[in-house]
Amino acid sequence: MPAVRDVLAALATGMWRWDTATGTVTVDAETARLLGLPPEPAVLTEAQVRARLHPADWNEITGVVQLAAAEHTLAEVRVRIMDEQNRIIRVVRSRSKPTYDPRRKAYELIGTLQEVAEPIPGSPAGRSKVTGDWRRSREAFLLDAGRALAEARSTAEVLRVTANLSMPGFSPDGMAVFRVEGDRLTVIGHHGQQPGDETPFMNMSLDTNYPAAEVVRTGRAVYLSSPEEYRSRYPLTWPLAQRFNRRSWAYLPLIVSGRTMGAWLAAFSHPVAFTPDERSVLTTVARMLAQALARAGTAETQRELSENLQRSMMPSLGPEVPGMEVAARYVPTGGGLQVGGDWYDMIPLPESTSRSGTGSGSERFALVIGDVQGHDVRAAGLMGQLRVALRAYAAEGHPPDAVLSRASRFLYGMTDDGDDGDGGDRADSRFATCLYAEVDPHSGVVEIARAGHPDPVIRMADGTVLLRLTAGGLPLGIDPDADYPTTRFTLEPGETMMLCTDGLIETGGHDLDTGWQRIRTVLEQHDGSTEELADALVQAVHGPSSHYTTGPLIDRREDDIAVLLLSRRSGDRALPTVRRTLLTVAQAEPERVSVARRQLREVLHDWASEDQVDSAVLLLSEMLTNVLVHTDADALLLAEVEGEKGERRLRVEVTDSGDDLPHKRRPGELASSGRGLVLIEMLADAWGVVPRGQGKSTWFELHERPREHVNA
Repeated sequence: MPAVRDVLAALATGMWRWDTATGTVTVDAETARLLGLPPEPAVLTEAQVRARLHPADWNEITGVVQLAAAEHTLAEVRVRIMDEQNRIIRVVRSRSKPTYDPRRKAYELIGTLQEVAEPIPGSPAGRSKVTGDWRRSREAFLLDAGRALAEARSTAEVLRVTANLSMPGFSPDGMAVFRVEGDRLTVIGHHGQQPGDETPFMNMSLDTNYPAAEVVRTGRAVYLSSPEEYRSRYPLTWPLAQRFNRRSWAYLPLIVSGRTMGAWLAAFSHPVAFTPDERSVLTTVARMLAQALARAGTAETQRELSENLQRSMMPSLGPEVPGMEVAARYVPTGGGLQVGGDWYDMIPLPESTSRSGTGSGSERFALVIGDVQGHDVRAAGLMGQLRVALRAYAAEGHPPDAVLSRASRFLYGMTDDGDDGDGGDRADSRFATCLYAEVDPHSGVVEIARAGHPDPVIRMADGTVLLRLTAGGLPLGIDPDADYPTTRFTLEPGETMMLCTDGLIETGGHDLDTGWQRIRTVLEQHDGSTEELADALVQAVHGPSSHYTTGPLIDRREDDIAVLLLSRRSGDRALPTVRRTLLTVAQAEPERVSVARRQLREVLHDWASEDQVDSAVLLLSEMLTNVLVHTDADALLLAEVEGEKGERRLRVEVTDSGDDLPHKRRPGELASSGRGLVLIEMLADAWGVVPRGQGKSTWFELHERPREHVNA
């Protein structure tokens, strides 16, 4: 081995070894000298070696090595060595045999380095820098360029990618892209010139004696290898190009579907002969650039159309409502035309006596939120028609259940194309989920009818968040005779109601449970205005952006999002310190006992002792079941939490219209009932039964205390 090193040293040839896994390059004395380092063996980092090479050459080495490893051939490349002042001190030729280790996912190269005479600028060697393998380097460049241009999504991004292309051996120093607009030529992007340099070339007639104009007129490329050739062929516009001090120019047509849409200029500060290989590369890049610009233009046109379409379908929230704040956001999916079936609306209701009994209905309004199946133009069209129908039914003065029943029948008829002849499903049926809420701003009473849509969420004045479970029916358009029961509750001062489509919950790979927890955290932690809360909810799903409608659309690639917030102002009154929930459990709806249990758990979500929460839920279940089993009346649940955290008091009261007062019994060992009051007496801190004018109320209280003190 020492003999080999001696021979190589005599030939002024150095040896080196590069391991990309460790990022180290081992060099002998001759290689170190050629790199401009002290002539002694050394182990260098990749950064140290890269600092000695011309930046463009390092990028080229990477592509050549990958191709050589894939083809099991030698990697040969010319490299310019730089000094500390970034001046070229010599040109060397590197030859190596790269191997790829799939286990380590790294390359290992062993090669030689030898100084060569510096090539003449503009000669094939000087332009190529890839000894004997121009085509391999060209293929690597075109592959990377094609991938980068294919991924560009806008005209600005296409121009940026084009400006950063590093062609093998003859990268241009300046570029410009011209576009045809009628009978004029204009510059849509340039690189390598100063801002404002494009002004003389803007709005240029196609009849001008200018290379780009000729390219557009004829569809043929123009290559100018020297200033003399440029001046002789285009004497009138030569003064425009002369001030840029370039030596060669290539103007190529940008052709899409047989039509020349513009021209691409590549200008060089050194002479270029434009050999057949070089013209082939330029022509291929021009074709890819034309296709990329066409795709970007089509996408931008579609985005503009979808923005206008979606914005026209999204309503304004109307005038300010006394005592209320309303905010809404809509974010479309990133697929297709960015139009979908999600929508929201705010509808002023006709003057009439409010069903909440306040006697003032002139300022009542309805909030609507919904989601038509699909993310296409048909879904958007059905959404627009359904929105108009809902507005019409609301304007007629129908209650929420009647509005949804009529809307379901309307959508069923809109999408009913008949069955398949065998009693099967309709050919192109669409359904829609919807929630319709009628609001009385004076009393805060909200009446909700729901068609397969997510339940509303209530954020209380103290930050407690409850999923307000409501009665509901099938999505609209499935059954024309479906019923939609109404749920009534009061939005207290300082509380906020959130209505949303499932996109807000499930976007980002979440299911309903994990998505709900994410949204709940935002609602609990936010302490700003209603508008700020709307932004925070969308940002929690999509990240920061100011581009929501009511504003420009943003580009997303999941389900649409619609969110609607209604807050009741507290006015000059202090916010209530009592946390309260109210719920009716009818005789015909025993399943709502589980709803009541869940709602009580949410009211006690931050209670100090889980054991006390379990006790409260058990006692509530016993009280509600007792009403349903032993009376013919409905049960009204009222749960209140008051006091400072850690010392709070829970009072749960269940009221019914039955006359019989409950009494404590001693159930036998095998008895299936009779334990309710026994449990209340054992687990509650206080309890009682209070007769009412009609019926009675059974209540119990629990006092908050740390877990370790429970049942002490």
